[in-house]
Amino acid sequence: MAKSLSFTGFVWKNLQRRRLRTLLTLAGIATAVGAFVGLVGFSTAFEQQWLNIYSSSGTDLAVIRGTFLNTSMDESAVAKIKDLPDVAQASPTIFNLMDLTPEVNALVYGWKADAFQFRSLRILKGRRFQDGKAEVLLGDLLAQDLKKAPGDTLEIQGKAFTICGVYHGASTLEAAAVVMPLDQLQELSSLQGKVSTIDVRLRPVPHGETPEEYIEQAQAEIEAALPGMQAVPAAERASDNQFVQLAHASAWGTSSLALLIGVFGIANTMAMSVFERTREIGIMRALGWNRWKVLAHIEMEAVILGLGGGLFGIVLGWCALQVLAYLPRTAGLVSGSLHGQLLAEAVGIAVLAGLIAGALPAWRAGKLSPVDALRDD
Repeated sequence: MAKSLSFTGFVWKNLQRRRLRTLLTLAGIATAVGAFVGLVGFSTAFEQQWLNIYSSSGTDLAVIRGTFLNTSMDESAVAKIKDLPDVAQASPTIFNLMDLTPEVNALVYGWKADAFQFRSLRILKGRRFQDGKAEVLLGDLLAQDLKKAPGDTLEIQGKAFTICGVYHGASTLEAAAVVMPLDQLQELSSLQGKVSTIDVRLRPVPHGETPEEYIEQAQAEIEAALPGMQAVPAAERASDNQFVQLAHASAWGTSSLALLIGVFGIANTMAMSVFERTREIGIMRALGWNRWKVLAHIEMEAVILGLGGGLFGIVLGWCALQVLAYLPRTAGLVSGSLHGQLLAEAVGIAVLAGLIAGALPAWRAGKLSPVDALRDD
Protein backbone atom coordinates (compact mmCIF):
# COMPACT_ATOMS: atom_id res chain seq x y z
CA MET A 1 0.00 0.00 0.00
CA ALA A 2 2.80 2.39 0.88
CA LYS A 3 4.49 1.74 -2.42
CA SER A 4 1.33 2.46 -4.42
CA LEU A 5 0.90 5.78 -2.63
CA SER A 6 4.48 6.98 -3.15
CA PHE A 7 5.06 10.18 -5.09
CA THR A 8 6.72 8.59 -8.13
CA GLY A 9 4.38 5.62 -7.99
CA PHE A 10 1.33 7.85 -8.47
CA VAL A 11 3.01 9.67 -11.37
CA TRP A 12 3.71 6.52 -13.36
CA LYS A 13 0.44 4.89 -12.35
CA ASN A 14 -1.63 7.72 -13.78
CA LEU A 15 0.35 8.00 -17.00
CA GLN A 16 -0.16 4.28 -17.61
CA ARG A 17 -3.82 4.29 -16.58
CA ARG A 18 -5.06 5.88 -19.81
CA ARG A 19 -2.41 4.67 -22.22
CA LEU A 20 -4.15 5.75 -25.41
CA ARG A 21 -4.67 9.27 -24.09
CA THR A 22 -1.06 9.42 -22.93
CA LEU A 23 0.20 8.23 -26.32
CA LEU A 24 -1.95 10.75 -28.19
CA THR A 25 -0.67 13.55 -25.95
CA LEU A 26 2.92 12.42 -26.52
CA ALA A 27 2.26 12.36 -30.27
CA GLY A 28 0.88 15.90 -30.18
CA ILE A 29 3.83 17.42 -28.34
CA ALA A 30 6.27 15.31 -30.41
CA THR A 31 4.79 16.71 -33.62
CA ALA A 32 5.09 20.25 -32.27
CA VAL A 33 8.71 19.81 -31.14
CA GLY A 34 9.52 17.98 -34.37
CA ALA A 35 8.21 20.96 -36.34
CA PHE A 36 10.36 23.27 -34.22
CA VAL A 37 13.51 21.19 -34.71
CA GLY A 38 12.93 20.79 -38.45
CA LEU A 39 12.00 24.41 -39.21
CA VAL A 40 14.54 26.09 -36.94
CA GLY A 41 17.21 23.63 -38.06
CA PHE A 42 16.45 24.52 -41.68
CA SER A 43 16.58 28.28 -41.02
CA THR A 44 19.88 27.88 -39.13
CA ALA A 45 21.36 25.96 -42.05
CA PHE A 46 20.11 28.73 -44.37
CA GLU A 47 21.96 31.27 -42.24
CA GLN A 48 25.11 29.14 -42.45
CA GLN A 49 24.91 29.24 -46.25
CA TRP A 50 25.00 33.03 -46.13
CA LEU A 51 27.99 32.89 -43.81
CA ASN A 52 29.73 30.57 -46.30
CA ILE A 53 29.36 33.26 -48.97
CA TYR A 54 31.24 35.80 -46.86
CA SER A 55 33.87 33.42 -45.50
CA SER A 56 34.71 31.89 -48.89
CA SER A 57 35.20 35.31 -50.50
CA GLY A 58 37.25 36.63 -47.59
CA THR A 59 34.78 39.37 -46.66
CA ASP A 60 35.50 40.74 -43.19
CA LEU A 61 32.99 43.59 -42.98
CA ALA A 62 29.83 44.64 -44.78
CA VAL A 63 29.15 48.36 -44.89
CA ILE A 64 25.45 49.21 -44.90
CA ARG A 65 23.34 52.27 -44.25
CA GLY A 66 22.47 52.57 -40.58
CA THR A 67 18.77 53.29 -41.09
CA PHE A 68 15.80 51.16 -42.16
CA LEU A 69 14.19 54.04 -44.07
CA ASN A 70 16.88 54.09 -46.77
CA THR A 71 18.95 50.97 -47.32
CA SER A 72 20.96 52.20 -50.33
CA MET A 73 24.09 54.37 -50.36
CA ASP A 74 26.07 56.29 -52.96
CA GLU A 75 28.59 54.21 -54.85
CA SER A 76 31.11 57.02 -54.32
CA ALA A 77 31.50 55.78 -50.73
CA VAL A 78 33.66 52.94 -52.07
CA ALA A 79 36.56 55.29 -52.83
CA LYS A 80 36.51 56.68 -49.28
CA ILE A 81 36.62 53.19 -47.81
CA LYS A 82 39.51 52.13 -50.06
CA ASP A 83 41.58 55.07 -48.77
CA LEU A 84 41.43 53.84 -45.17
CA PRO A 85 44.69 52.29 -43.90
CA ASP A 86 43.22 48.99 -42.67
CA VAL A 87 41.23 48.26 -45.85
CA ALA A 88 42.75 46.00 -48.50
CA GLN A 89 39.76 45.86 -50.90
CA ALA A 90 36.23 47.21 -51.06
CA SER A 91 33.59 46.00 -53.53
CA PRO A 92 30.15 47.56 -54.04
CA THR A 93 27.30 45.04 -54.18
CA ILE A 94 23.59 44.80 -54.87
CA PHE A 95 21.54 41.64 -54.48
CA ASN A 96 17.88 41.04 -55.10
CA LEU A 97 15.39 38.23 -55.61
CA MET A 98 14.04 38.22 -59.16
CA ASP A 99 11.76 36.13 -61.36
CA LEU A 100 13.62 34.47 -64.23
CA THR A 101 10.70 32.42 -65.51
CA PRO A 102 7.11 32.02 -64.28
CA GLU A 103 8.31 28.96 -62.30
CA VAL A 104 11.86 29.95 -61.30
CA ASN A 105 13.12 32.86 -59.22
CA ALA A 106 16.66 33.34 -58.00
CA LEU A 107 19.01 35.64 -56.16
CA VAL A 108 20.72 38.08 -58.51
CA TYR A 109 24.03 39.62 -57.43
CA GLY A 110 25.49 42.76 -58.96
CA TRP A 111 29.31 42.94 -58.75
CA LYS A 112 32.12 44.75 -60.49
CA ALA A 113 34.08 42.64 -62.96
CA ASP A 114 37.16 42.90 -60.72
CA ALA A 115 35.30 42.24 -57.43
CA PHE A 116 37.24 40.20 -54.90
CA GLN A 117 34.06 38.16 -54.26
CA PHE A 118 34.94 36.19 -57.41
CA ARG A 119 37.46 34.26 -55.32
CA SER A 120 34.51 32.25 -53.94
CA LEU A 121 33.47 31.16 -57.46
CA ARG A 122 35.02 28.57 -59.76
CA ILE A 123 34.27 29.17 -63.44
CA LEU A 124 33.30 25.83 -64.96
CA LYS A 125 32.49 27.03 -68.48
CA GLY A 126 32.98 30.31 -70.30
CA ARG A 127 34.42 33.46 -68.72
CA ARG A 128 33.69 36.37 -66.41
CA PHE A 129 31.38 39.13 -67.58
CA GLN A 130 32.59 42.59 -68.58
CA ASP A 131 31.36 45.76 -66.94
CA GLY A 132 28.88 47.72 -69.02
CA LYS A 133 27.75 44.72 -71.07
CA ALA A 134 24.47 42.78 -70.84
CA GLU A 135 26.16 39.58 -69.69
CA VAL A 136 25.54 37.25 -66.77
CA LEU A 137 27.11 34.30 -65.01
CA LEU A 138 24.88 31.45 -63.87
CA GLY A 139 25.47 29.15 -60.92
CA ASP A 140 25.73 25.52 -61.99
CA LEU A 141 22.57 24.50 -60.12
CA LEU A 142 20.56 27.30 -61.73
CA ALA A 143 22.03 26.61 -65.17
CA GLN A 144 20.99 22.98 -64.85
CA ASP A 145 17.50 23.99 -63.70
CA LEU A 146 17.06 26.45 -66.59
CA LYS A 147 18.87 24.18 -69.08
CA LYS A 148 21.13 27.04 -70.10
CA ALA A 149 24.78 27.13 -71.22
CA PRO A 150 27.31 29.83 -72.17
CA GLY A 151 26.18 31.61 -75.32
CA ASP A 152 22.48 31.23 -74.52
CA THR A 153 20.23 34.18 -73.78
CA LEU A 154 18.43 34.80 -70.49
CA GLU A 155 15.69 37.42 -70.19
CA ILE A 156 15.47 39.25 -66.86
CA GLN A 157 12.72 41.81 -66.36
CA GLY A 158 12.27 42.26 -70.11
CA LYS A 159 15.98 42.70 -70.91
CA ALA A 160 18.00 40.06 -72.76
CA PHE A 161 21.35 39.01 -71.25
CA THR A 162 23.98 36.77 -72.80
CA ILE A 163 25.19 33.96 -70.54
CA CYS A 164 28.96 34.31 -70.62
CA GLY A 165 29.78 31.55 -68.14
CA VAL A 166 28.69 28.96 -65.60
CA TYR A 167 30.31 28.77 -62.17
CA HIS A 168 30.27 26.65 -59.03
CA GLY A 169 29.86 28.54 -55.76
CA ALA A 170 31.04 27.75 -52.24
CA SER A 171 27.45 28.16 -51.06
CA THR A 172 24.27 26.67 -52.51
CA LEU A 173 22.82 30.19 -52.47
CA GLU A 174 25.53 31.20 -54.95
CA ALA A 175 25.29 28.02 -56.98
CA ALA A 176 21.60 28.73 -57.57
CA ALA A 177 22.08 32.43 -58.33
CA VAL A 178 22.85 34.89 -61.12
CA VAL A 179 25.84 37.25 -61.06
CA MET A 180 25.81 40.24 -63.39
CA PRO A 181 27.67 43.54 -63.80
CA LEU A 182 26.80 45.99 -61.04
CA ASP A 183 25.79 48.69 -63.51
CA GLN A 184 23.34 46.33 -65.22
CA LEU A 185 21.60 45.43 -61.94
CA GLN A 186 21.55 49.10 -60.95
CA GLU A 187 19.68 49.81 -64.18
CA LEU A 188 17.22 46.94 -63.66
CA SER A 189 16.58 48.05 -60.07
CA SER A 190 16.46 51.79 -60.89
CA LEU A 191 19.38 52.34 -58.51
CA GLN A 192 21.84 54.11 -60.80
CA GLY A 193 24.84 55.21 -58.76
CA LYS A 194 23.55 53.39 -55.68
CA VAL A 195 24.58 50.19 -53.92
CA SER A 196 23.06 48.23 -51.05
CA THR A 197 26.27 46.92 -49.49
CA ILE A 198 29.99 47.46 -49.71
CA ASP A 199 31.92 44.30 -48.89
CA VAL A 200 35.30 44.93 -47.31
CA ARG A 201 38.45 42.83 -46.98
CA LEU A 202 40.92 44.00 -44.39
CA ARG A 203 44.70 43.83 -44.45
CA PRO A 204 46.38 41.11 -42.36
CA VAL A 205 46.05 41.58 -38.62
CA PRO A 206 49.07 43.55 -37.32
CA HIS A 207 51.40 41.82 -34.90
CA GLY A 208 50.31 42.25 -31.30
CA GLU A 209 46.61 42.77 -32.06
CA THR A 210 43.84 40.22 -31.79
CA PRO A 211 41.47 39.75 -34.75
CA GLU A 212 38.60 41.05 -32.61
CA GLU A 213 40.47 44.25 -31.73
CA TYR A 214 41.46 44.75 -35.36
CA ILE A 215 37.87 44.30 -36.57
CA GLU A 216 36.60 46.81 -34.00
CA GLN A 217 39.28 49.31 -35.02
CA ALA A 218 38.38 48.96 -38.70
CA GLN A 219 34.68 49.36 -37.89
CA ALA A 220 35.40 52.60 -36.03
CA GLU A 221 37.52 53.93 -38.93
CA ILE A 222 34.86 53.21 -41.54
CA GLU A 223 31.99 54.63 -39.49
CA ALA A 224 34.01 57.77 -38.74
CA ALA A 225 34.78 58.25 -42.44
CA LEU A 226 31.16 57.61 -43.48
CA PRO A 227 28.71 59.08 -40.95
CA GLY A 228 25.35 57.30 -40.99
CA MET A 229 26.89 54.04 -42.19
CA GLN A 230 27.47 50.83 -40.24
CA ALA A 231 30.38 48.46 -40.68
CA VAL A 232 29.00 45.04 -39.70
CA PRO A 233 31.15 41.91 -39.21
CA ALA A 234 30.44 39.27 -41.85
CA ALA A 235 28.96 36.75 -39.38
CA GLU A 236 26.56 39.35 -38.03
CA ARG A 237 25.58 40.43 -41.53
CA ALA A 238 24.87 36.81 -42.48
CA SER A 239 22.33 36.53 -39.64
CA ASP A 240 20.80 39.99 -40.09
CA ASN A 241 19.94 40.11 -43.80
CA GLN A 242 16.27 40.15 -44.72
CA PHE A 243 16.17 36.63 -46.19
CA VAL A 244 17.60 35.00 -43.06
CA GLN A 245 15.39 37.07 -40.79
CA LEU A 246 12.34 36.02 -42.81
CA ALA A 247 13.38 32.35 -42.60
CA HIS A 248 13.88 32.58 -38.82
CA ALA A 249 10.58 34.44 -38.33
CA SER A 250 8.68 31.87 -40.41
CA ALA A 251 10.29 28.96 -38.55
CA TRP A 252 9.58 30.36 -35.09
CA GLY A 253 6.07 31.52 -36.02
CA THR A 254 4.98 28.19 -37.50
CA SER A 255 6.55 26.08 -34.74
CA SER A 256 5.07 28.36 -32.05
CA LEU A 257 1.57 27.60 -33.35
CA ALA A 258 2.34 23.88 -33.31
CA LEU A 259 3.73 24.15 -29.78
CA LEU A 260 0.62 26.03 -28.64
CA ILE A 261 -1.53 23.14 -29.88
CA GLY A 262 0.77 20.73 -28.02
CA VAL A 263 0.37 22.74 -24.81
CA PHE A 264 -3.42 22.57 -25.12
CA GLY A 265 -3.15 18.80 -25.61
CA ILE A 266 -1.17 18.35 -22.39
CA ALA A 267 -3.48 20.74 -20.52
CA ASN A 268 -6.52 18.77 -21.66
CA THR A 269 -4.94 15.49 -20.59
CA MET A 270 -4.05 16.83 -17.15
CA ALA A 271 -7.46 18.45 -16.65
CA MET A 272 -9.20 15.16 -17.45
CA SER A 273 -6.79 13.36 -15.15
CA VAL A 274 -7.62 15.65 -12.22
CA PHE A 275 -11.36 15.36 -12.91
CA GLU A 276 -11.26 11.56 -13.04
CA ARG A 277 -9.11 11.24 -9.91
CA THR A 278 -10.92 13.61 -7.58
CA ARG A 279 -11.56 10.90 -4.97
CA GLU A 280 -8.00 9.65 -5.31
CA ILE A 281 -6.67 13.13 -4.70
CA GLY A 282 -8.94 13.36 -1.65
CA ILE A 283 -7.40 10.14 -0.30
CA MET A 284 -3.91 11.54 -0.92
CA ARG A 285 -4.84 14.69 1.02
CA ALA A 286 -6.37 12.62 3.83
CA LEU A 287 -3.14 10.59 4.08
CA GLY A 288 -1.15 13.76 4.68
CA TRP A 289 -0.24 15.10 1.25
CA ASN A 290 -0.42 18.90 1.45
CA ARG A 291 -1.65 21.01 -1.47
CA TRP A 292 1.89 21.77 -2.69
CA LYS A 293 2.76 18.09 -2.89
CA VAL A 294 -0.42 17.43 -4.88
CA LEU A 295 0.39 20.37 -7.14
CA ALA A 296 3.97 19.09 -7.66
CA HIS A 297 2.57 15.62 -8.43
CA ILE A 298 0.33 16.91 -11.24
CA GLU A 299 3.08 19.17 -12.60
CA MET A 300 5.49 16.24 -12.62
CA GLU A 301 3.10 14.24 -14.80
CA ALA A 302 2.79 17.18 -17.19
CA VAL A 303 6.57 17.66 -17.34
CA ILE A 304 7.11 13.96 -18.07
CA LEU A 305 4.60 14.19 -20.91
CA GLY A 306 6.34 17.29 -22.25
CA LEU A 307 9.84 15.83 -21.93
CA GLY A 308 8.85 12.48 -23.42
CA GLY A 309 7.11 14.17 -26.33
CA GLY A 310 10.09 16.47 -26.74
CA LEU A 311 12.55 13.58 -27.04
CA PHE A 312 10.34 11.85 -29.62
CA GLY A 313 9.99 15.23 -31.37
CA ILE A 314 13.75 15.63 -31.65
CA VAL A 315 13.93 12.27 -33.41
CA LEU A 316 11.04 13.29 -35.67
CA GLY A 317 12.69 16.63 -36.51
CA TRP A 318 16.02 14.91 -37.20
CA CYS A 319 14.28 12.52 -39.61
CA ALA A 320 12.66 15.48 -41.39
CA LEU A 321 16.07 17.16 -41.81
CA GLN A 322 17.51 13.90 -43.19
CA VAL A 323 14.77 13.83 -45.83
CA LEU A 324 15.39 17.49 -46.74
CA ALA A 325 19.13 16.82 -46.94
CA TYR A 326 18.47 14.23 -49.69
CA LEU A 327 15.86 16.10 -51.72
CA PRO A 328 17.43 17.71 -54.83
CA ARG A 329 15.88 21.14 -54.17
CA THR A 330 17.07 21.42 -50.58
CA ALA A 331 20.07 19.08 -50.36
CA GLY A 332 22.62 21.87 -50.52
CA LEU A 333 20.83 24.07 -48.02
CA VAL A 334 20.19 21.62 -45.20
CA SER A 335 22.53 19.84 -42.83
CA GLY A 336 21.29 16.56 -41.39
CA SER A 337 23.13 17.13 -38.12
CA LEU A 338 21.67 18.82 -35.03
CA HIS A 339 23.78 21.26 -33.02
CA GLY A 340 23.75 21.35 -29.24
CA GLN A 341 22.00 24.69 -28.90
CA LEU A 342 19.02 23.52 -30.97
CA LEU A 343 18.74 20.31 -28.93
CA ALA A 344 18.87 22.25 -25.66
CA GLU A 345 16.21 24.68 -26.91
CA ALA A 346 13.95 21.81 -27.99
CA VAL A 347 14.22 20.03 -24.61
CA GLY A 348 13.76 23.31 -22.72
CA ILE A 349 10.68 24.23 -24.75
CA ALA A 350 9.17 20.76 -24.23
CA VAL A 351 9.68 20.93 -20.45
CA LEU A 352 8.37 24.50 -20.31
CA ALA A 353 5.32 23.46 -22.34
CA GLY A 354 4.62 20.74 -19.78
CA LEU A 355 4.97 23.15 -16.87
CA ILE A 356 2.66 25.71 -18.46
CA ALA A 357 0.09 23.12 -19.54
CA GLY A 358 -0.02 21.50 -16.12
CA ALA A 359 -0.19 24.72 -14.12
CA LEU A 360 -3.98 25.24 -14.06
CA PRO A 361 -4.94 21.56 -13.52
CA ALA A 362 -2.30 21.33 -10.78
CA TRP A 363 -3.61 24.49 -9.09
CA ARG A 364 -7.17 23.15 -9.18
CA ALA A 365 -6.04 19.80 -7.77
CA GLY A 366 -4.17 21.54 -4.97
CA LYS A 367 -7.28 23.52 -4.02
CA LEU A 368 -9.43 20.41 -3.51
CA SER A 369 -10.27 19.83 0.15
CA PRO A 370 -10.10 16.22 1.38
CA VAL A 371 -13.74 16.23 2.53
CA ASP A 372 -15.17 17.56 -0.76
CA ALA A 373 -12.95 15.28 -2.83
CA LEU A 374 -14.01 12.15 -0.91
CA ARG A 375 -17.67 13.04 -1.42
CA ASP A 376 -17.22 13.09 -5.21
CA ASP A 377 -18.94 10.34 -7.11
